[in-house]
Amino acid sequence: MDTMALGDMEITRVVELPSRGSARGTMFPDVPVAHWRAYEDWLAPTFLDPAADQVRTMSQTWLIRGEGRTILIDTGIGNDRDRPATPSFHHLRTRYLDELAAAGVRPPDVDTVICTHVHGDHVGWNTRLTDDGEWRPTFPRARYVIARADFDYWNPANGHRTRSGPQMAAVFEDSIVPVHRAGQTVLWEGDRYDAGAGLRIEPAPGHTPGSCVVWLRSGTDLAVFAGDLLHSPLQIAEPDDCPVFDEDEPRARDSRRRVLGEAADRGALLFPAHFPGPGAAEVRRAGDRFAVRAWASWRTGPGTDGD
Repeated sequence: MDTMALGDMEITRVVELPSRGSARGTMFPDVPVAHWRAYEDWLAPTFLDPAADQVRTMSQTWLIRGEGRTILIDTGIGNDRDRPATPSFHHLRTRYLDELAAAGVRPPDVDTVICTHVHGDHVGWNTRLTDDGEWRPTFPRARYVIARADFDYWNPANGHRTRSGPQMAAVFEDSIVPVHRAGQTVLWEGDRYDAGAGLRIEPAPGHTPGSCVVWLRSGTDLAVFAGDLLHSPLQIAEPDDCPVFDEDEPRARDSRRRVLGEAADRGALLFPAHFPGPGAAEVRRAGDRFAVRAWASWRTGPGTDGD
């Protein structure tokens, strides 16, 4: 397990899928090749495979413990899902709950799940398939904190036409509806939500309407869990570059620049959802862009993937 202390809190990286490559031109179809080549000397090989022309990402979530709290930020892809439009997620079988157990956490120990946004690779382990064929909350004692903007946008009952179509309807039905039906959701709205234990949730729309970031302060230390605000460190250097997944690219650019600026100005450690390797970084301003000041340092123990 990769862990670090942030003030009096402990952050653990829980990996569901290790680093893998996705076609650069498919993932970032509108980003010039020249942008990747300009930063290839530090993007490769951890974040970019130039020979295969692939962007490297991983699926991970963040476990936060301290002040008597056990909190998950995002829950990954989940097992047993019908995701035919995304073969790598379709009827997946991972050891995610075993990884949590290796970190010393059982599902009943989790008191809060914060969903940075409603996408299939961030809410999957909200639920699990039981022997009776029903989807039920994985974390029976947790409150699931979800932005109302995303809840309403992806709810098929509201009739929104989205680029993700039927697959997101399935995500909503198997990963959101069961926890809402169980009375475990907190649908927040407005300019912030205080989750306690030094955690504050703020809107960062664009990737989805309800995308948010989670600020954690403990003592003098500060971190920001950025969800899918960034998919590659390239977007630190080129914050206007968007992946194909962003629902509203202009708002995503604005959110990315704002949060990167706040992280740089406030000295916060930035935790995006999909960075492999060190996974998190300190950033600084570099003119009208940003740069990596330093990569995160982890205490590494048994069971760490190492990529």
